[in-house]
Amino acid sequence: MFYFFVALLVASAQAKFYSDCGSTATIHDVGVSGCSIDAKTCILKRNTNATISIDFTPSKAVTSIETVVHGIIMNLPVPFPISQPDACKGNGLTCPLKAGEKQAYKTTLTVLKAYPQVTVEVKWELKTDAGEDLVCVMIPAQIK
Repeated sequence: MFYFFVALLVASAQAKFYSDCGSTATIHDVGVSGCSIDAKTCILKRNTNATISIDFTPSKAVTSIETVVHGIIMNLPVPFPISQPDACKGNGLTCPLKAGEKQAYKTTLTVLKAYPQVTVEVKWELKTDAGEDLVCVMIPAQIK
């Protein structure tokens, strides 16, 4: 019985609000402003900005990275416009990235007032020039 509770505590300590959806890099941490690590859903308030941060280590060298963001609503991907899709410009990354070197990506997502108040899975991808998902995370969110 004691071991069950220890296992439960370890599992809950490692709980994450996001899930990996096919990253080739090792994801260390994902942060979304206003979203705690134990949250089941992140709240994105309309007419505000949300800060997204992703710490990762690429397994191989990368020359360029494109940010691609979709909101998945009822299994339909809806593109989120990103002001700077080049992840190597102004997002804490300097390309080319070296294999095995930890990186800290950080950007801002504008949550427009025009967005409907819905529950959405945010699919955040950092794609290599070869089209691979260097980083792919799913973030459960609610736009309010």
